[in-house]
Amino acid sequence: MRLYIIRHAEPDYKNHTITEYGHEQAKALARKLDKEGITKIYCSPLGRAIDTMKYTADLMKIKPEILEWTQEIPRMPITNDNIEDCPAWNLPGEVIFEESSYLTLEDWHNLPIIKDVKAREKFTEIQEESDMFLKQLGYERVGNKYRILNSNTEKVAVFCHGGFGRTWIAHLLNIPLPMFWASFFIKTSSVTTILFEERSEEWAVPRCIGFGDTSHLYEAGVECSFTGLAGNFY
Repeated sequence: MRLYIIRHAEPDYKNHTITEYGHEQAKALARKLDKEGITKIYCSPLGRAIDTMKYTADLMKIKPEILEWTQEIPRMPITNDNIEDCPAWNLPGEVIFEESSYLTLEDWHNLPIIKDVKAREKFTEIQEESDMFLKQLGYERVGNKYRILNSNTEKVAVFCHGGFGRTWIAHLLNIPLPMFWASFFIKTSSVTTILFEERSEEWAVPRCIGFGDTSHLYEAGVECSFTGLAGNFY
């Protein structure tokens, strides 16, 4: 099975949709996913994700299913002497990596900068929802791998968000959450592909075979946008 985790196109946050430019991104994305042969479509309930997804669903004539748990995660704002109202999932890497002894699967939630914003509680919610979702698709989480209940070749697209997407991928790939938040950025309309690699008859282990792909934009002559990237814009 291949799981395609897709960030919505360039957002118009004020109007809960996507910009005119975002519509061009979404059209190009739809053509890419049509070539990929997507078999199932799931989507966040938020307008910017839905309006991105519609182009793919209409082109491929697939009825989408809304997944409430894939909407953007709370900002969990952090403020101190050096940071003003910053979402936990967008903290500067220099802050996250300052105390690297906490950056393990067991201890990441004790990182002092995020300890009081309930990041662990939200992550646990996403873990539980993810595990139920994937079990329905034939893969039951056991520890850090998945027991194969029903091997399949589905190509599953999930239209969601930047903060949520990075949080979910961290769970799937067993990477400490703050480390993933600080080290990876997902561009608008980009596609991250997770293969549920089956190297035995019993177990599947998620493997990222493509991260943040925006080749569809280059093919269509549409420029990338970096909404959500705090600094160093092109």
